[in-house]
Amino acid sequence: MNVYEINNLPELIRDNSYVGRGIVIGKTPDGKKACVAYFIMGRSNNSRNRVFVENGDEVIIHPFDASKVEDPSLIIYSPIRKYKNYLIATNGNQTDTVYDGLVAGKSFAESLKSREFEPDAPNFTPRISGILEFANGDFSYEMSILKSADADGTACNRYTYSYTALAGLGHFIHTYICDGNPIPTFCGEPERVAIDNDISKFTGSLWEALNEENKISLYVRYIDLESGEIENRMINKNK
Repeated sequence: MNVYEINNLPELIRDNSYVGRGIVIGKTPDGKKACVAYFIMGRSNNSRNRVFVENGDEVIIHPFDASKVEDPSLIIYSPIRKYKNYLIATNGNQTDTVYDGLVAGKSFAESLKSREFEPDAPNFTPRISGILEFANGDFSYEMSILKSADADGTACNRYTYSYTALAGLGHFIHTYICDGNPIPTFCGEPERVAIDNDISKFTGSLWEALNEENKISLYVRYIDLESGEIENRMINKNK
């Protein structure tokens, strides 16, 4: 067993009908750019009624058809926000919790201590989060998952992973292992995945691998570590 194996991301998710929401953070093989990607999937009409919208450095999830919104509390949020030299990516409104925590001088992990998994029994969907910190022409990153300690949602376990950015390597965390009822929660450490130098190729291969019926939206951002120049790709199934 090679514990340092770097997986092909599309191959990890292809033929898996429901990995839920996912965050990828890493560095391109040439060492020149940071990569962050976020995607959402959905099984219900309420979940599928969504699109990503860019608003400056921020990405916001909007309802595609506002008249069909059933419960906005867990589906409408900002998955991507920037604060000073930090970039935050999460699968829920804990984006704002981390942002407010940074403003107050708290760390990523400290900010998330006030949150727990989503109140959607029996699934108890975990809250997954990531943060990039840019400094001296490079970056480091952290990932977090807040998940139920048992099948009854009686307590929350909190896991935080800290990484040095290495060329060609990324980490991938997602909410679910696969489809089910209840849906089985992601287990273990974030998965080691390859990052491509070409943002269009990376975006296209990831979108193509996501289950056609359940995928909703994908957003990918590459940041040039020397110039700070940003390049984005966004795909919405609802047009």
